[in-house]
Amino acid sequence: QVQLVESGGGLVQAGGSLRLSCAVAVLFFDINAMSWYRQAPGKQRELVAAVTSGGSTDYADSVKGRFTISRDKNTIFLQMNSLKPEDTAVYYCNALGRRTILSSMRDYWGQGTQVTVSS
Repeated sequence: QVQLVESGGGLVQAGGSLRLSCAVAVLFFDINAMSWYRQAPGKQRELVAAVTSGGSTDYADSVKGRFTISRDKNTIFLQMNSLKPEDTAVYYCNALGRRTILSSMRDYWGQGTQVTVSS
């Protein structure tokens, strides 16, 4: 069962912009935070940006000033500006939450969306 549905990836030239969306497709009792991760070929998955239920945000140093994460109820967005070839990766949506009051907090992942930045 797909819990998180991402959209918005694609091919863009360096300096361009893309906006990713991630919608929560199932009912959660509680979501602590939602985040965007990315994984480039041959590299480990890394945190790009996160937003807590209280609205606090955090960014990887490599994207500060270029990317903006936002949240509207159970959908999060990643506005990516001034894209660079090194931003090329599969971007994954993550939710840290629990489906029921008796569940433990755990990570939920989307299927990933490809972002390719050409030079």
